[in-house]
Amino acid sequence: MPADSLFRQLPTDAGLLSIEFDGQTLQVPAGVSLAAALLASGVRRSRSTPVNGSPRAPYCMMGVCFECLVEVDGVPNCQACLLPVAPGLRVRSQHGARSLSPASALEEHHDDA
Repeated sequence: MPADSLFRQLPTDAGLLSIEFDGQTLQVPAGVSLAAALLASGVRRSRSTPVNGSPRAPYCMMGVCFECLVEVDGVPNCQACLLPVAPGLRVRSQHGARSLSPASALEEHHDDA
C-alpha cells in the first residue's frame, strides 16, 4: 500500500542551505531540524534496523523513538530530529547497528571522568 508523505513544507523566508545526504547535495530550508529538512527534501529512509534491515524514517520528531538515527559528519547514532540543520552537514543513512571499538569506548569514558 503506497503512502504519500503527510509532511508538507510550509512557506518560509528563512532561505535555503546546502547539505549532503548519502552523497547527494540537497537544498533544505534553514532554521529547521535535520529530520524535518530531510523529510522536506523527499528523503523517506534515514536508517535500517539492525535486526532485519527494514527501513526507518523520522517518526516522533521529538527525540523519543530513535527512528531518525543518522551519521552526521562521521559521527553515528545522531538523532536527526534533535539537530538543527547547518550549512555543509555531511549526513549518511545508517544501516544496522553502529558499534564502538573497545579502545574508543574507554577513551570516551575517561574523557567524561
